[in-house]
Amino acid sequence: MSEFYAFAVEHLPYILEGLPITLGLWILAISMGAVFGLVLAWARLYGNTLVYAAATVYVELFRGTPMLVQMLFIYLGLPEIGIVFDPFTAAVIAIGLNTSAYQAEYFRGAIRSIPRGQMQAARAMGMTSLQGLRWIVLPQALRRVIPQWSNEAILELKYTSIAYAIGVSEITARAEKVGYETFMFFEVFLLLALVYIVLTGTVAQVLQYLEKRTAVPGL
Repeated sequence: MSEFYAFAVEHLPYILEGLPITLGLWILAISMGAVFGLVLAWARLYGNTLVYAAATVYVELFRGTPMLVQMLFIYLGLPEIGIVFDPFTAAVIAIGLNTSAYQAEYFRGAIRSIPRGQMQAARAMGMTSLQGLRWIVLPQALRRVIPQWSNEAILELKYTSIAYAIGVSEITARAEKVGYETFMFFEVFLLLALVYIVLTGTVAQVLQYLEKRTAVPGL
């Protein structure tokens, strides 16, 4: 135990130097996914046949292929047609596009849980479907979606570790480097697991607090 403690004291600061990159990657990707997810949810609920079909193909494509494959395609495949991203940007785009497909379904389910009469009343008052969604339905649906969205946010925080595969120097990449330098892989990945437990536990507590603060009795 004392050896592990000494190992952690020596190497944890180096691993944590990658924490700003991990958190930056996560915040940008989950925010991008939320925006695209809302657009996709609207498209699948209120879009015409063509818009619905396009949104459905997008959701099934990104839910049906591994995130690592999507990331490698964006970072290594797109340069062949002249589209080049640095590793961090490619990781943000890959994780953001992937999570948007899942978030779209969470948002769609929450929106559908709101009685249809409310949207019909908004349209009767002269609002467009987009205005009815923005001002009437969405404020209620977002409160209901927080529990499911919280799970997605925590999953995406863990998925940022995949970015090490394309050279992003986040905490997993740094832990791997420590492992190859010391050959103490058991200790370094146990230490990394503890770091992720603290991170995901903190995010879960913050989102649980947010859920309680935004809860409306009876809604």
